[in-house]
This record gives sequence, C-alpha cells and structure tokens, in this order.
Amino acid sequence: MNVDSTTADAAISAVAAAISEPARTRMLCCLMDARARTSTELAMVADVSPSTASVHLQRLRSQRLVKVFAQGKHRYYSLEGANVAAALESLAVIGGGQRDPFVAHTPNLLRAARTCYDHIAGTLGVGLHDRFKALGWLSLCSRTGVAYDLTPTGAKACTALGIDVESCRERRRRFAYACLDWSERRPHIAGALGAAVLNVALRRKWVIQDPDSRALAVTTRGRREMQTRFGLPD
Repeated sequence: MNVDSTTADAAISAVAAAISEPARTRMLCCLMDARARTSTELAMVADVSPSTASVHLQRLRSQRLVKVFAQGKHRYYSLEGANVAAALESLAVIGGGQRDPFVAHTPNLLRAARTCYDHIAGTLGVGLHDRFKALGWLSLCSRTGVAYDLTPTGAKACTALGIDVESCRERRRRFAYACLDWSERRPHIAGALGAAVLNVALRRKWVIQDPDSRALAVTTRGRREMQTRFGLPD
C-alpha cells in the first residue's frame, strides 16, 4: 500500500468515526434540510447536554462536516456543503432511514412575509434570495459566503426595478449580505440592497405593511409581478 492510499484510508476513517457516533449522526441528519440551527437546538435533537453538544459540534467542524455562522449573539450551524449532504443522503439510502422534516413554529403571517429591520424576511424573503441567486444576479465576494455583490446582469435588473444601485453602494453600511432567517433558517438578502428591494415592493404596492406588526401582506399585483419578474411561485 502506498503513502497516498494510506492517507486516504485514514481520512475516510476519521470522517466515518465522526459521523458514526449516534448523537452526531442525529445532528447531521437534522441539518440535511439546508436550515441552520443553534447548538442548543442541536443538543435537543441529539438528546445531549449543551456542553456535550459543543464537543460534538467541534468534532464535526474539525472534519469539515459542519460550519458555523455567527449572527448577533447567536451561532448557527449548518452542513459544510452539498457534498456532505449528498454523502449523508447516500448513507441514509443504504441504512434505509428517513429523517423528520423541519417544522417551523412561527405564526403563519410572520412566517410568510415580514420585515427584518429594513428588509424582507420570511418565506418571501428567502424565496427572493434564492431567485436572485438562480437568475445570476448575485455573486459572492467573501470567503465566508455571506457578503454579496451584484453581477452586471443583476445591476441591470435592479436598475430596471427602480433601484439606484450606486446610491446603495455609497451608503455607510454593507451593500448586500446573507441574513439568516429565524423562521426559515435559510438566508434572505439584507444590507442596502435588501432595504432597496423592500422599498420597491412597498412603493409598487407588491406588499403592504401591517400597521401593528412586522407582517407584510403580499397583494395580488405583488404575486403577479414577482412571479413574472423573478419566477417566484404563485
């Protein structure tokens, strides 16, 4: 056996050992829905104490199976990438297991669409983020995968929406970044660009702000326009 083969064997063994511990397996399977969770939530899923969960998560990070994203005072964990999810899915097929779906406990009105400070959050916000990426309007500009810039196509599309892109860039705040949505546990667009998108949606009556909460009501015009312009499902 040559050195390269031995090294590969050791790497596979280390990853397999990290996955095989039942508590860590439950954590990984929980994260397969692409939603991030805190260590406290993962401790509950794994049925271990918070301190034990921290040790497990550190082991998973050391094998590059999960990554951590800090937002405010919270730290959210997610799978390192699609390759990890694919490997776990294959193991689940071999093992014949089935994971439980993610269940949100956020009131329906807030979960559907709401403001997060000055940008759109909830299912609508996450959907817009996903469509902007799928349309090739956003490009990553940081190793952490959090900060965004607009591609030439994206800049043109945003200008067509009535967004002053250059003015957004000149503001004393981040231009665009992924803000983890607390109900969907997936990112929506924040920053100056996110605020501009919300302003457009309000100005064009695509959404109406509830006067007594952060909830946004999507209008009939809004559904039609966002389906036509962004390909959002009706």
